[in-house]
Amino acid sequence: MSRDIAYQMCINPDCGATFDTGQAIFECPKCGELLDIRYEWDRIEVPRRMSDFARRWASRDHKLDFSGVWRFRELIAFCDDAHKATVGEGQTILQANDGVGEYAGMRAGRLHLQYEGLNPSGSFKDNGMSAAFSHAMMVGAKSCACASTGNTSASMALYAHSCGLKSTVFIGSGRIAFGKLSQAMDYGSQTVQIAGDFDDCMRQVQDVCRELGLYLLNSLNPFRLEGQKTIMYRIIEALGWKLPDWIVVPGGNLGNSSAFGKAFLELKELGLIERPPRLAIINAAGADTLTDLVNNKGLVWNGGRVEQGVIDAYYADLTARGYSPHTCASAIEISRPVNLKKCLRAIDVCGGVVRAVTDQEICDAKAVVGRYGLGCEPASAASVAGLRHLTADGVIGPDETVACVLTGHALKDPNVTVNYHKENQGPFSNPPIEAPNDLQEIIRLIR
Repeated sequence: MSRDIAYQMCINPDCGATFDTGQAIFECPKCGELLDIRYEWDRIEVPRRMSDFARRWASRDHKLDFSGVWRFRELIAFCDDAHKATVGEGQTILQANDGVGEYAGMRAGRLHLQYEGLNPSGSFKDNGMSAAFSHAMMVGAKSCACASTGNTSASMALYAHSCGLKSTVFIGSGRIAFGKLSQAMDYGSQTVQIAGDFDDCMRQVQDVCRELGLYLLNSLNPFRLEGQKTIMYRIIEALGWKLPDWIVVPGGNLGNSSAFGKAFLELKELGLIERPPRLAIINAAGADTLTDLVNNKGLVWNGGRVEQGVIDAYYADLTARGYSPHTCASAIEISRPVNLKKCLRAIDVCGGVVRAVTDQEICDAKAVVGRYGLGCEPASAASVAGLRHLTADGVIGPDETVACVLTGHALKDPNVTVNYHKENQGPFSNPPIEAPNDLQEIIRLIR
């Protein structure tokens, strides 16, 4: 495949610089802005209907057709098949869940949960890593690195092992769930603990990658987002090639929401959909930068001419106050999201809304999701907690079709789960019963 079918382009409309895909860059060398992957669609044989992708289910012995990312390869056509990296990612499910739906204010059959915890490393990150490591292989990378609150490190370490790259993880002091850290260690990544939070790690890893020429695997990398687009394709697929009315997704570093917006923008451009679904992005109240900037400061996409001064002033205030985010949902414990501007574009494309939910609401929603059959990590449950707000406010109607993205597996952060139940922290707690070592007393307790 000729490389000029795909290219990298600065999202700043006043710059618009383009670069070929043979370069491993994570920001525009001319103005420092984020980069997009763009395609010459008239040179790609994209199916005429989304349902045409279904033919690949008949050849699942082919590793690329088995992949829930590369099954849609014409929509992420930046490299040839020889470089595509896969460990079987994307074998995820979309399930209607009336129990969770009732909790969130939805009528029967309307709420669907997209469970990304079934990916090989247990989170949605595998979608993006599959694409980013394909690019890493394409450019001949030998070493890679990422900053992580946990899921990114687990996924990067898995794919680095599969692709034969050395990998290094930057984590903040005490700011990572052990379930996730254990994966990175098991898969062979070098772990560097920084005296700071995720935002500090993010700054350091960028500088290290520049100095040492390492391949950066955070979602600043535009190829990561290309893989994450496929979560939306699979939701459409699971709904019989129909669109939901709403997608609800946790916030965090805003890679998913940015990728989803780009996916729908491209599908509309290709004539594969008539209109995008609406998008709701849910942050933790203890890490609610996006909520504050959009809902209170009025920050908008504005055709790509985002008011940088508003962002700079906001971040300067965080620094002056010594602010560090805090939430039980460690995966979204981020105060300076790197994909902020791309997320603003997604909000513009999808008529998006932004909300924040408390840790108590997250833990309660997480317990409800578990009770009705799909365990998830705390950050995932933010989507359900946010949906409950949106239905109560009348933003989302009870008869609309909604897909909530559950981003990670329940065992990613079991401490939150155990403490919620053991310490009776909420109305859905299921604490253990203490019993004497006596048969009759045990029988009496469980009757």
